[in-house]
Amino acid sequence: PVTCVSWDDAKAYVGWLGKKTGKDYRLPSEGEWEYAARARTATARYWGASADDGCGYANAADQTVKQQYSGWTVANCRDGHVHTAPVGSFRANGFGLHDTLGNVWEWTQDCWNESYSGAPTDGTAWTSGDCSRRVLRGGSWSNDPRNVRSAIRSGFWTTGRNYIIGFRISRTHP
Repeated sequence: PVTCVSWDDAKAYVGWLGKKTGKDYRLPSEGEWEYAARARTATARYWGASADDGCGYANAADQTVKQQYSGWTVANCRDGHVHTAPVGSFRANGFGLHDTLGNVWEWTQDCWNESYSGAPTDGTAWTSGDCSRRVLRGGSWSNDPRNVRSAIRSGFWTTGRNYIIGFRISRTHP
């Protein structure tokens, strides 16, 4: 996956892609992201409740990582990747999407808000709050497995880059 990209970088890319293709690309809203990651499931993860069952589905801290980072809390399984894994290395969710949980945190369009109080209920991006930070979803390879779940979220500065942050894009259909 692409890593070390800021929210500003991701926005610049979707702008460039839209001009290049004539299509409307964008970062997903937080609501769209979660809907896509859950793939109509109600459990903490699209494969079920247990983080220890995740090695076939997501790249999170596991026994492979523990070989290099001995003090970490890890899942009781091995996915074979210490750091990021190639895109599509794990089973897709029920919508056919790969890597929605783990591997790298993914930028969304939404401004950061501590809670969902006052959030849009129609799936659109929340464009008020602390817009100098944006919402990241999904967790990464370095996360404690209990935190690699569909509801995990974090806020990060729009100019910040990190080796555990990437993005996914959406396309608006007419």
